[in-house]
Amino acid sequence: MITFLFRALLYVVSAGLGLIVADLLLDGFQIQWDKWWGFVICILIFAIVQSILAPWVSKIADRYAPVLMGGIGIVSTLIALVVVVLLPIGGLRIVDLAGWLLGAVIVWLVTALGSVLLPLIFLRKKVDKARGR
Repeated sequence: MITFLFRALLYVVSAGLGLIVADLLLDGFQIQWDKWWGFVICILIFAIVQSILAPWVSKIADRYAPVLMGGIGIVSTLIALVVVVLLPIGGLRIVDLAGWLLGAVIVWLVTALGSVLLPLIFLRKKVDKARGR
């Protein structure tokens, strides 16, 4: 259970980092910092929706369009972004095509890298601490 919660927390952190990086790199991808609470809720909802959608979209693509299997993460990220932007809580706006397309790619890439690298960073610290370094 602890491992599940640790991985979930790291995924939420990596999703937040992905959204922030997209905001920094793209003009059409805008975090509404004046509604910071809305952005926090957006991160949580994005992470939950993305976690639910990825296996579902993968199953559908495998069945109906196997050629799309490589882009499943980006597709589920794009769908999760649509859900979050449509919510009336504020916190995130995407206003142009580049924001939608490049934003989905950036968020997917940063989230994927974060999901791999963040556990390694935290586990290395834990292992070093256990070894007495």
